[in-house]
Amino acid sequence: MELQLALDLVNIPEAKELIKEVEAHIDIVEIGTPVVINEGLRAVKEIKDTFPHLKVLADLKVMDAAGYEVMKASEAGADIVTILAVAEDETIKGAVEEARKQNRQILVDMIGVKDIAARAEELDFFGVDYICVHTGYDLQAVGKNSFEDLNTIKRVVKQAKVAVAGGIKLATLPEVIQAQPDLVIVGGGITGTEDKRTTAAEMQRLIRQG
Repeated sequence: MELQLALDLVNIPEAKELIKEVEAHIDIVEIGTPVVINEGLRAVKEIKDTFPHLKVLADLKVMDAAGYEVMKASEAGADIVTILAVAEDETIKGAVEEARKQNRQILVDMIGVKDIAARAEELDFFGVDYICVHTGYDLQAVGKNSFEDLNTIKRVVKQAKVAVAGGIKLATLPEVIQAQPDLVIVGGGITGTEDKRTTAAEMQRLIRQG
């Protein structure tokens, strides 16, 4: 089980400062969609250049022209690129194909998917690396979480790793760990705390305990 730090509402210098605080306790750093919108793929490149020992995920949420976008993210240093599960099948297959060429990985974000089990089975067949259950900000605001969907995906996938994201905090982490995802993605649950290093260290400890 790995821990991914999601960075959304920061610029590049702020991202670097945040990562410095917690780098010993995370496995992957996510350059979130808002950062990519504001800073471009330069953010991915600068973070990978500064922290080469960490895996970097570019949260592009690709919907079309996946081969090209995965290629450009790879050139910037992304180890993992995200694509939306609601994209066309051919788009997802194109993302996987390009990722294999570049020796990169694809994480599929299930945000907005209605039939979680059926789509997860299809994605698993396409050869994606991660399938991520994601409760977006708008659903978090009305009290939704991902745990039930996580268990659904765990039941149906045979090859892909399973990730979970959306509103995870230190208090809710034990419940997440019980479902045994391969990747736990935390944003504000670390970045919004006063002592980020201690929070990340405790999360890492719980995750390693399993």
